[in-house]
Amino acid sequence: MKFINKKTILFAAASVVLSMTASCERDYLNEDPTDSVSETTINGTVANLSTVINGMHRNMYRRHNSSQGQGGTIGIMIYMDVMGEDLIFPATGPNWFVSTIRWQDNDNASSRNLFYPYDFYYEQIRMANGILINAPTAAGDQADKDRLMGEAYAFRALSYFMLNQIYAKRYVPGAANSQMGMPLRLDTAFDPIPRNTVEENYAVINDDLMKAFTLLSGKTRSNKSHFNTNVVKGLMARVALTQGKFPEAALYAKEARAGFPLMSNATYKAGFNTYSNGEWMWGYNPIDATTDYFANYMAYMSRNYNSSQIRQAPKVVNKLLFDKFPATDVRTQVIDPTGKHLSLNLPANYSKFPYTSQKYLSTDSQGAINSSVSLGDIPMMRAAELYLIEAEALAKDNKEAQSKIVFTEFEKNRNPAYVSSVKTGQAYIDEVLTSRRLELWGEGFRFLDLKRQNLPLDRTGTNVSSVVNNNLDTVPAGDKRWTWLIPQDEINASQGIVKQNDL
Repeated sequence: MKFINKKTILFAAASVVLSMTASCERDYLNEDPTDSVSETTINGTVANLSTVINGMHRNMYRRHNSSQGQGGTIGIMIYMDVMGEDLIFPATGPNWFVSTIRWQDNDNASSRNLFYPYDFYYEQIRMANGILINAPTAAGDQADKDRLMGEAYAFRALSYFMLNQIYAKRYVPGAANSQMGMPLRLDTAFDPIPRNTVEENYAVINDDLMKAFTLLSGKTRSNKSHFNTNVVKGLMARVALTQGKFPEAALYAKEARAGFPLMSNATYKAGFNTYSNGEWMWGYNPIDATTDYFANYMAYMSRNYNSSQIRQAPKVVNKLLFDKFPATDVRTQVIDPTGKHLSLNLPANYSKFPYTSQKYLSTDSQGAINSSVSLGDIPMMRAAELYLIEAEALAKDNKEAQSKIVFTEFEKNRNPAYVSSVKTGQAYIDEVLTSRRLELWGEGFRFLDLKRQNLPLDRTGTNVSSVVNNNLDTVPAGDKRWTWLIPQDEINASQGIVKQNDL
């Protein structure tokens, strides 16, 4: 693996935060190190390495590559949802993400959308490696060093987890998993290295998460934009679920959500725009000083922001999914089958499509619903996800009665009229998974969920537009297109040492 254009990345992370500009672009990656903070300065103190960690968190929601569609992890979350069947674009609008919807990026090695997740996560890995190498000898308090290294391990684990889910064949529980995974770069060098196996990658991911948990134990984070032990346990639950380690997934999920109560129905309908919500375990809080307007999460996901994207192509929910839930379920109450959204008083120039969602509403800096500003916090992990992981994992571990206790508690919060399920076996598991689809709609999980369960994509009978979809309605489970190609730039930069996926 060779880090493309990353020679000043460690310095750049610091300059992102030190300058606090709202228009940070990828241009700094091509600067000479003398134009950035020196390596000695960055590596020398805990205070400066803290600045790098802050820069990594800022990276998660800032614009990259001068593209408003590549706003940190936001763009990747949208990729993962629009490649499924539940988040629908009713029109092409300004054409953002349309090629991804059509599955035209994942098997095009020269696509910039295909390149972006690879580039983004390896950027984060390089910065994490720099911290892990230099923090032990940096000047400063040991507790602060532990916190920095704990966050760096969590970032590296998350990055390799996402890379393997996207660019490698799915993890098969119980198998050897000797298929090609990602090149495991655990230093800051630039020499090309080959790809490791998927099993080797998951060994590093799990080891990093355990180290992160140990180092962050007893540490208090400054705000919900940072990792703590709850978030790390949540990541451990995600990884265990993907690996089919159901006892561990259920345990980690239960432990992770402790202290994060489910939100009320009234709060659910308030717009998913504040990470002070007690259910949110981890999220990002863009503010006026760091907002990126059309690259913000709410610029794509809200129903009210006054942009061409929202006016022309608001986000629609799969009607087949909507119809599975009763009107008493709060999650249906933020979806308008008519598309009129009368409570929002949308102007006449907003296109109205059936089954559009107002789960997300943009706000101003004071938190008031506001169509002229694309602010709004970004949900990265909520207790709801952990309830659903626990319920799914228990059911798949043949502990259905225990699963139903967890699932009923969750469902009754979202739907006070819910009665504990009488379904059993796969029919009950399907009920849990269907609830997961609606609960996590728009939060970046659907493609990954389909792939980990080895399920096909099936958009037939939905309210998807054939024009937007380009008539791509089905993709069989196991099709080679579920594994994104390695970017051609990486193949070239590694002089062929990094091997391409099946074309």
